[in-house]
Amino acid sequence: MTEQSKTLVRIRAGAGFIEGMLELPANAQGLVLFAHGSGSSRHSPRNNYVASVLREHGVGTLLIDLLTPEEDANYETRFDIALLTDRLLEVTRWIQTEPQTKTLPVGYFGASTGAAAAIQAAARLGRQISAVVSRGGRPDLAGEQDLRKLECPTLLLVGGWDDVVIDLNQQAYDLMQCRKQLIVVPGATHLFEEPGTLEQVAHHAALWFGKYLNKAKWTD
Repeated sequence: MTEQSKTLVRIRAGAGFIEGMLELPANAQGLVLFAHGSGSSRHSPRNNYVASVLREHGVGTLLIDLLTPEEDANYETRFDIALLTDRLLEVTRWIQTEPQTKTLPVGYFGASTGAAAAIQAAARLGRQISAVVSRGGRPDLAGEQDLRKLECPTLLLVGGWDDVVIDLNQQAYDLMQCRKQLIVVPGATHLFEEPGTLEQVAHHAALWFGKYLNKAKWTD
């Protein structure tokens, strides 16, 4: 493998295909699949920034549109957590069969509604998923059953000025029985647009995945 490989991938989903960008640094220690929030895409500058920091720490990334262009044109579909979860499961199965990724530990990074889908998918896949990070997410939308079922270490990151979402994350956090942490980033609103706040998100995410992508560090 070259020092860093970058591949545009197309994965069959429903009646069409979804596209994503797979980037693997040399000797990647794992792969993080990004689940974007409603109305966002694999071109999200915030998620791309976090992904670039993860790659600097030796973690591969896959930023993918979980909806086809036709589906994304439907406003209601963007909030269909069950559909987003199914797509995450489909993409994870693809990762687990592709020669360049099938041996890599897999983590999820979810933003907004994508965090709910990441938690649902991780709950259903059990120890096949090594770690989850949520940025300004709605883990509460994953539902009590999946929050309690979640096994892998999960980090919830919320902006200090995002009052309603802080409360919703706390409610979800209280239901989770896995290794977990809730970090409130001071001075940040929902999208972490304030100077230095997104850098903090990337820093915390890199530390979390660096610690837990190796499942030997958290499994019994």
